[in-house]
Amino acid sequence: MFLFSEGYEPLPVPEWAQAFMLLIGGLEVGLAHYPFFACLSSQFRLVSSVFGFCYSLTWFVVTLLQVSQCPHGPFLGRYETIMFHWPSLLCLAFLLGRFLHMFVKALRVYLGREQQPEETGMLEAHQVQHVQELLRKPCPREKKRSWFQTRIYEWDPCFHFPSRMIGTIVLAFICLYLFIVIEFCMFVYIKGRLDVFEVKLEGYLTSVNQTGTLTPIILQVKELISVSKGVWVVTILPASFTCVSYLFHILVRYRTHIKRLWAGDKHFLPLKFQNPSSSESVVALARYSGWQIAYILWGYLIIHVVQSLCGVAIMYSLVLPCMHNHTLEMLRGLGIGILTVSIVVGLMILQVWIASSFFLQPKLGPADKQKPLALNNRRAFHNFNYFLFFYNVLLGLGACLSRLLISCVLGTWFIARIDRTIMQSGYEKADMGFSAWTGMLYVDHYHTNPVLVSFCHILIAGQRERKMQSSIKYCYLNYPRISARSRTRWFLLQTLINNPRLVTFRKSKPEPCS
Repeated sequence: MFLFSEGYEPLPVPEWAQAFMLLIGGLEVGLAHYPFFACLSSQFRLVSSVFGFCYSLTWFVVTLLQVSQCPHGPFLGRYETIMFHWPSLLCLAFLLGRFLHMFVKALRVYLGREQQPEETGMLEAHQVQHVQELLRKPCPREKKRSWFQTRIYEWDPCFHFPSRMIGTIVLAFICLYLFIVIEFCMFVYIKGRLDVFEVKLEGYLTSVNQTGTLTPIILQVKELISVSKGVWVVTILPASFTCVSYLFHILVRYRTHIKRLWAGDKHFLPLKFQNPSSSESVVALARYSGWQIAYILWGYLIIHVVQSLCGVAIMYSLVLPCMHNHTLEMLRGLGIGILTVSIVVGLMILQVWIASSFFLQPKLGPADKQKPLALNNRRAFHNFNYFLFFYNVLLGLGACLSRLLISCVLGTWFIARIDRTIMQSGYEKADMGFSAWTGMLYVDHYHTNPVLVSFCHILIAGQRERKMQSSIKYCYLNYPRISARSRTRWFLLQTLINNPRLVTFRKSKPEPCS
């Protein structure tokens, strides 16, 4: 890794300092884009909209010039640069429209044609609707929901996703698209190298007239290269679809989890996450957005590799034998494998049926769903257990391998799901991604709980109302401005006049020494 400076040779950076270089690079990117956020959140809407529009226009023009000067590239050929930069151009165009809208609105307010919008308090409209729904009497008859509402998603007007979640998902979509384009460029580069290698292999086969000792191995290598290239291209679409569906599913899981926390339900979280540290939760909130994008990118790459390996296995076990006129052998092997698995599963089901029929006592009542867990015919059961012991040892070997295979498949399939831990029970703390998810949930829960926010809003509104009433009262009486001490003594005198018995309970003042 090198540090580049204008007019100087690149300086080598030691391995231990690469983390600092990554931090400096991230700060540089953040500093370059910070004016966008500063202009969007500034209170001086008229000035900030002008500066923001000029800054966005500068970025847009520079990016457009870069694309127009070099529209093509070495990997994808025509319009390669456009494929990389059109998301940036789209975002900059959106910012230009946003700043223009801000300028028009601020200008109308400045000219007096429109009233200044009131500052929004801590209580949002959707939070008020949520509290009203809680206080409303539930309807005994539920509305019929469609298949989409039942199986996929149901819109809730009383819930709004925070802007952080929406921004994270949109940025994850853009980064996933760029990552797929970069991966495809790398595939095109490697494919070109493999084509050159295949040409050399073909030249060797021609030179030996396909009679050399290495001819079968070379043919198998060429076949493996051809199959791998085809499978890698085909699996791009399912891997992309899987990660895109994860991004939508993350929003659904966020709403489900945050509403369960609002209801006081923490049972969906492991025990170690039900009382998190406050500092760790704040850090998790800062980490979540970046980690979510990184997990999606790594998840796409891992899922793509695993799906490619599965595709190569399917090609070699089902497709290639048919292409090489070995269909009967393939079908015979497939039939034997299916028959073996069926017999093993059938014997396992038979054991359960024998245990239910002969080794359990009958039901206590006709309404019971199953027999009680009480052994019957113990001598026969011990003989049954003894004779099946050796078979169950061999069966356990296959069950252990299936356990390992299922764990690997589920672990790689859910590696991009930061909302679900892939660690077994008791080791969830080792999943740093899930820790960031739960910490972010708790911070949002404590700061956006509609019931808590409504309660705080009522307290603040009541305090403001009392202050306003007291100020109106004193202004109406037209009293001169007096100190707080004099007002307190006056209230004390009025209280003692109305309640003479309280005089005896007053604390006596010590007399000064003569």
